[in-house]
Amino acid sequence: MKPVVGLTGGIACGKTTVAGMFGDLGIPVVDADRLARDVVEPGTPGLEQIVRAFGDGVLDGSGRLDRKKVGDLVFGDDGARKTLNAIMHPLIGAAGAERMTAHQDDPAPYLLYEAALLVETSSYKAFSALVVVGADESLQRLRLIARDGFTASEADARITSQLPLAQKVAVADHVVTNNGDLEATRRQVAEVHELLVTRFASEESQ
Repeated sequence: MKPVVGLTGGIACGKTTVAGMFGDLGIPVVDADRLARDVVEPGTPGLEQIVRAFGDGVLDGSGRLDRKKVGDLVFGDDGARKTLNAIMHPLIGAAGAERMTAHQDDPAPYLLYEAALLVETSSYKAFSALVVVGADESLQRLRLIARDGFTASEADARITSQLPLAQKVAVADHVVTNNGDLEATRRQVAEVHELLVTRFASEESQ
């Protein structure tokens, strides 16, 4: 099996931007957030399970899952979040395994799996390496306000509800700091890529 590298980071740190940079280097990226959307498309068992658990109020006018409504519903409610995770994680895991199997013949030296909760769920331990994307907290706050329309206090609440970034960095094999200078971020990604390529080539030759 081709090595799979986990990619995660703090909220609004730019892990999707970093994933795109790995993609530019020819690395196939499996995006757990994209999978999370796919497994709750209208007509899927995933959407049926969520409606059964939370009611029709989580749907928008067209019958699709309203992710903001779901986010508001589970934010600060451990029971609701556990219920949602119990539905979503197996579906995302199965879809992710399917995508990674489909990339086994790709010439790339490794695959990248991008997901928000790799450290929180301890699933990072299953990957060949872990890359964590970080950013200054002040930037996280500004990005949340600009991206999601949060007030400053709402943005702070979202940041503090997450596992502290330092705890993710503590278990990382590589850290990419994304503070807004995209060229600096791209250089870090290129360095991490070279280290991973060298490491996996060495392991394969042993």
